[in-house]
Amino acid sequence: MWKEYSAGYVKNNRALSLSVRVAAFISALLLSLLCGLFYNLWKYEVERIEREEGRWHSRLTGTFDAGQLETIQNFAHVKEVLVREAENGAQTVVELIFDDMKTIHLIRDPQDPAPRLLFPLFLLVTAMASLSLIVILHNSFAVSMHARIHQFGILSSVGATPRQLRACLLQEAAALCALPLLAGSLLGLAAGKGVLEWTNALLKDLEGRHAAEFSLHPLVAGLALLVAAMTILVSAWLPARRLSRLTPLEAIKNTGELSLNRRKRSPLTALIFGVEGELAANALKAQKKALRTASLSLFLSFLAFTLMLCFFKTSAISTRETYFERYQDAWDIMVTLKDTDIGSFAGTEAIQSLPGVKDAAVYQRAFAARLLTEEELGEEMKACGGFSQASAAYVTAAGDGYLVSVPLIILDDASFLSYCGQTGAPPRLDGAVILNRIRDVTNPDFRHPRYMPYIKESPASLLRPSGNEGEGVPIPVLSYTKEPPVLREEYATLNHYELVHFIPLSLWDEIKGQIGGAGEDTQIRILARDNTTKEALAALEGEITRRLGQDASLESENRLQEYETNRRQVQGAEIIFGGFCVLLALIGIGSVFSNTLGFVRERRREFARYLSVGMTPAGIRKMFCVEALTVAGRPILFTLPPAAFAVWGMLKMSYLDVNEFLAEAPLPPILLFILMIAGAVALAYFLGWRGIRRICLAEVLRDDTMM
Repeated sequence: MWKEYSAGYVKNNRALSLSVRVAAFISALLLSLLCGLFYNLWKYEVERIEREEGRWHSRLTGTFDAGQLETIQNFAHVKEVLVREAENGAQTVVELIFDDMKTIHLIRDPQDPAPRLLFPLFLLVTAMASLSLIVILHNSFAVSMHARIHQFGILSSVGATPRQLRACLLQEAAALCALPLLAGSLLGLAAGKGVLEWTNALLKDLEGRHAAEFSLHPLVAGLALLVAAMTILVSAWLPARRLSRLTPLEAIKNTGELSLNRRKRSPLTALIFGVEGELAANALKAQKKALRTASLSLFLSFLAFTLMLCFFKTSAISTRETYFERYQDAWDIMVTLKDTDIGSFAGTEAIQSLPGVKDAAVYQRAFAARLLTEEELGEEMKACGGFSQASAAYVTAAGDGYLVSVPLIILDDASFLSYCGQTGAPPRLDGAVILNRIRDVTNPDFRHPRYMPYIKESPASLLRPSGNEGEGVPIPVLSYTKEPPVLREEYATLNHYELVHFIPLSLWDEIKGQIGGAGEDTQIRILARDNTTKEALAALEGEITRRLGQDASLESENRLQEYETNRRQVQGAEIIFGGFCVLLALIGIGSVFSNTLGFVRERRREFARYLSVGMTPAGIRKMFCVEALTVAGRPILFTLPPAAFAVWGMLKMSYLDVNEFLAEAPLPPILLFILMIAGAVALAYFLGWRGIRRICLAEVLRDDTMM
């Protein structure tokens, strides 16, 4: 009997059934997509660590004697064995470190914690997604079940128990959602493969990234299907439980029609759209609770999408101005020689002789310190407070002065002599050129900094080791300048009180034993000939790395490729975050469809009364248009104030000019997103209007059938 009743209801209410199927399909698709992507992200992180470090941990716990530990130590692929006693002292923990890729099957815990952290993050995101989808699915099932409260009251009055009614509703939910659940799960996993392939194509030129290969463990597919099924079950059980608890009298009295306890006037809506607008406003107020999820989802999706685009746009402008445009004439190719001292590098002339090279500079960083007294500070510097605003982390009071950091940029001799020519310093290799400028720390605008002289000019600089240990080393000062050499370096950005010294390699060889503090790497900055193309620069980079030798300690990058990589990374991030915003919008749109299609049956009596008092079908159509406009427009209007305030905050924090941002504001994608939301809502209400138009409204008021 119950099967026949459910089958008849589904057959005669295809719109409601379709909305439930669509909601179940979307939920299964999103959850399976999420599971597939997280699994492949975890797998990619494991592969990345394996490629970069080749070190893996496997932990054994137990009691081992000396012979057993020696056997473990001599195991074929073990690189290192770490032994420690457990806290209770009864067991020994042996940590094996493998460095052979063939022992991947022995891995339990990778050295890098990122893959381990992905699992709890996956559980958290999956739980949040499931809860969000339960809200949406619950709404779809509630609309379908609420339409039959009157029928359930009749069934209860003739002997149907709450348990039977609940079982009937869950049975319908299972029948409606079985195929959409399976199809959505399969399509979600296939979509995950598509996302991975698209990511590979987008980031194929990214240095240090290997191509990700899509794979799917059976447990992951099973987990995705199980989570989706449980989500649908809970979503159907909640309204079924609530409806089954209604008494027969309460259920019979309920006509299933939407109503307001007290109708409210909407003067503005009535003024703009007439009586149809006021009726639409009251209908929306009656659906307020049901449309809450849709309104919130559309509001959050549009707000997130707008803020995401504005954030990426302000970041792109800042990156372009403070990095790519600022240093576009300072470098074309950068080569980093890992764990290499500048004194041991002898390939400068070989690089300089290449036909595509305009200039090459080899340099290394080192760190020292210097004691400055108040008398040594520039007059303008003292007028701004001297070191009174300096943090103790950067400036240390010592006796009658202050100890400040002195970064040393050690240039090869030829590059240093060339820099001396640019600054007007004597072309000598026994002294330093000091960057004598400091930013006005009272002005927080980092985009347009104001510089002033740091110290008074003197013929020598007394340097100390960066740890302030040992005696100072006096070095001659050849010149004071406000312009640094043409290098891709930033000076005094975090610590504004750094006093940068540029010194030649010959001088460094004399003082490094007393100063120390040299960095581990050597940098090679290369400027190419004019009118360099991306292909020509890549070819020159390849030739340079070939001359220097292919070694794991050598890293290179070129400016045009880095710009392209950065652009594609930002584009990829925008698409990924934009995709999540679209999914969030789909949740709201799905809720709109569920409400619109589901309430068609419940609103038949309402529209029948309107027709009986003289309203035309055109008037009812106008009501639908006003409702659609309100549902789509209200979240957009509510988004504008917080979005404008957030963008204002971004511009203020980045000290970006408003007109400059407005000239590049991401208006086209935002307008496209608005049109997508408006179009989807309009389609939902059009389908609802078409359903109303097909119903014989003259018979609705006396219709009290069970189907």
